[in-house]
Amino acid sequence: MTRQPHDQLAKEYLEELLAPLGTVETSYEVSPEVRQVDVWFIPAPQPSTAPQILGLLGKMALSACLFEIFRNPPSPIEVRNCQLKLYALHSKLLREARRANNSLSEAQLPILWLLSPSCSSRLVDGFGAKLDRSDRWPRGVFFLPEFQKTVLVAINQLPVIEETLWLRVLGRNATQQQAINELVLLPEGHPLRRNILEILANWRVNIAVGENLTREDRELIMNLSPAYLQWREEAVEEGIQQGIQQGIQQGMLDAQRMTIENIFRIRFGALDEELAGAIAPLLQLPSEELTRLLLTLSREEFLARFVRDCED
Repeated sequence: MTRQPHDQLAKEYLEELLAPLGTVETSYEVSPEVRQVDVWFIPAPQPSTAPQILGLLGKMALSACLFEIFRNPPSPIEVRNCQLKLYALHSKLLREARRANNSLSEAQLPILWLLSPSCSSRLVDGFGAKLDRSDRWPRGVFFLPEFQKTVLVAINQLPVIEETLWLRVLGRNATQQQAINELVLLPEGHPLRRNILEILANWRVNIAVGENLTREDRELIMNLSPAYLQWREEAVEEGIQQGIQQGIQQGMLDAQRMTIENIFRIRFGALDEELAGAIAPLLQLPSEELTRLLLTLSREEFLARFVRDCED
């Protein structure tokens, strides 16, 4: 159950990961009252991506399920509220099946996955949740009694292995920090890396521009910074390469000008009149030096070297 502004981006994160495996709906409404679940997922008969690429998350997504994402550990009342939404959805699906003269078995009813940064022993014991005795599921995954079809996931207790990476990104503190560092170090050709880096970078930017940031917001900004910096560096480098290729086709100066303008917007948030004054001198530089300066100089250094010096 999510209430903070950044939680919408957590839904976007899960949607990006799960979309190749099936149908994903965020903030899905269930009857009889208007209740929204964070993520409602239905696996595709033939997904475009193998679920195994998502490790533990892909294993969860092998059957229809709900995901509720908590930024802070849930209270017993919040867990029960999520279960109410699950059972309302069960009722809705059973009604639809009857109208279509179909039937749904117990195994076909969706499971509720509660993703929490941590779970106290009081919460786990109070709901009678247990680790899986067959060892099919790792530590940190606690199953409530069978017919409740609910699972508590304590993200900070998950083993630090590649299989749990995509869930640990949704953790907090050192758990999230470690996971994002691992994500940044994935090979550049990894099929999920680029899009997820962009989502996390946007996540950081959206939180950072807010007012009255809380300590929790500042913690999240710090944890997301490695992903943001890596994405920005790669975006700048890609912009330069695209500019070079466009220059071959359209004329080098025009393409380089567009490249510089785009990089200024990415790095400094906008292209103002002062920065625009640095473009003409930059166009006179050799490509290798231009690339290096675009990646390393600060805004003040650009102005001091290419605007104010020229005015003097």
